[in-house]
Amino acid sequence: MKELALQNNIPLPPTTKLRTHHRKSLPYFQATKRRNAQRAINYSSNYKRTSATPLEVQEFVEEIESRRYSRRTKNGEEYEEVEDDDAATSSSTLLSLSVKPDRNMALLDDYEMEEMDFGADNPNHRSGYVAVVGKPNVGKSTLSNQMIGQKLSIVTDKPQTTRHRILGICSGPEYQMILYDTPGVIEKKMHKLDSMMMNNVRSAAINADCVLVVVDACKAPQKIDEVLEGVGNLKDKLPTLLVLNKKDLIKPGEIAKKIEWYEKFTDVDEVIPVSAKYGHGLDDVKEWILSKLPPGPAHYPKDITSEHPERFFVAEIVREKIFMQYRNEVPYACQVNVVSYKSRPNAKDFIQVEIVVEKNSQKIILIGKEGKALMLLATAARLDIEDFLQKEVFLEIEVKVKENWRQDEGLLKHYGYGGQIRAL
Repeated sequence: MKELALQNNIPLPPTTKLRTHHRKSLPYFQATKRRNAQRAINYSSNYKRTSATPLEVQEFVEEIESRRYSRRTKNGEEYEEVEDDDAATSSSTLLSLSVKPDRNMALLDDYEMEEMDFGADNPNHRSGYVAVVGKPNVGKSTLSNQMIGQKLSIVTDKPQTTRHRILGICSGPEYQMILYDTPGVIEKKMHKLDSMMMNNVRSAAINADCVLVVVDACKAPQKIDEVLEGVGNLKDKLPTLLVLNKKDLIKPGEIAKKIEWYEKFTDVDEVIPVSAKYGHGLDDVKEWILSKLPPGPAHYPKDITSEHPERFFVAEIVREKIFMQYRNEVPYACQVNVVSYKSRPNAKDFIQVEIVVEKNSQKIILIGKEGKALMLLATAARLDIEDFLQKEVFLEIEVKVKENWRQDEGLLKHYGYGGQIRAL
């Protein structure tokens, strides 16, 4: 695709470089794929191993790909059809975004025990969940990415880019912070998708040990109730830090005035000005979080930065390129799904992606004249996916039309907006 673009003198859009963590000379996610598969089973059921032999990744993937699911509406009620009798266990392939992982060491095999560093013997070790909330386009994803040290959440200059709760893990010898980067809080919910996203924001805040409320320093101050309007009142008062982001864009005198206003008129524990873009003030934010997290061992291995599977981030990269390349309503009407992900030892990995839109006119815009727009999109996405996975891939993208998918609760749950995503 890159060659075709060059032959037709079509400029390639700039790509965002993604850094990956390496462990034992393997790409970051490759070494954790089997662990994610097993943990997904442990979360969703009272599964117990009947054999000492670990579950093989390839067998697990083939089992998932052998099933086909479809949601339909009948007499106003949604139900799920499956093609095989064993698909009733399909919930075991889903990873909950709200249930905290089981720390039962007995469920781990020897390899995982060797890789784990839970800090169980350290009485000063702290671990817990942090919800990052706020209005759209205030810099929540940039803040989360900077704190984790790796780009997990996609970032664009358009509001409401983040749709899912992105789970990012920031670990050190004495701590583990698990950050929930949430969608921007919106008051007016135009689609069922908006309502489900706000439910996910509320769920993240309820399940957290402390909350970061991110606000834009360039905008007029707002009370916390106004910032979180659309999420609803939280039952319990959690430790709350107000993060005044984008301080690099205003004068120091203005920052002092806004800090004073927020301390006087909002019920927060502390106000810290930061520049998430340049990483200024993040040490103060981390210090505050660590003072609020409860003591205890880590929830996750110390060497991973997310529990989300590879295919989740592949879809997010494609969606980021859609936001960068297209305008107006088209990016918001798109849903990106990884239909197939096949690792091939003697060839490029094969990734099949579908982009779902609501109207045929949107499909035409995405594809473009003679397919050139889609070719550009696929090239930009492939380059970033290869940079993220540290391997070459063959990327195939297809555009499909599903009318009003943003209003279809069954489809939305299938796409992961109900608080669960596919483990593989």
